[in-house]
Amino acid sequence: MLLVVLLSGCAGYQVGPSNGQRAGDRTVQVVPFTNRTLEPRLSDAVTAALRQEIQREGTYKLVTQAPGDVVVSGEITHFLRGEISFVPTDVITARDYQLSFTAHVVARDRLTGKILLERDLTGTTLMRVGPDLPSVERQSLPPLATDLARKITAALADGDW
Repeated sequence: MLLVVLLSGCAGYQVGPSNGQRAGDRTVQVVPFTNRTLEPRLSDAVTAALRQEIQREGTYKLVTQAPGDVVVSGEITHFLRGEISFVPTDVITARDYQLSFTAHVVARDRLTGKILLERDLTGTTLMRVGPDLPSVERQSLPPLATDLARKITAALADGDW
């Protein structure tokens, strides 16, 4: 009886992609994102992180030389740095920031031109300020780009197209 209860908990679990396709059946090409903000280096960080996440997730095969079945492009539209907490002895000086940026992501079928995914997605991360704000912000860029890349990859992998 105990064995039946334990095994029934996994009855709905399915190995592989959640959209019904076989892993690696379709290929994805990632076009470098366009940065419409004043913050430098966002485009390269997001493009590299997205390529890495697509490879890690495994639903689609990433192509870099030949055109892919699906072409993913995007435009970074907003970058925000908001204070979360302040130094206890100085209510003007911020101690922690939340960084976020929003990208308008478009995935198209290369052959038909049909838009498969078009959505605004936002990546966020927390940043503790040190003595040098620019270097701390530069170190926070990879986790920020990875968060956005994971959200884009999940939207691609879970799509019903």
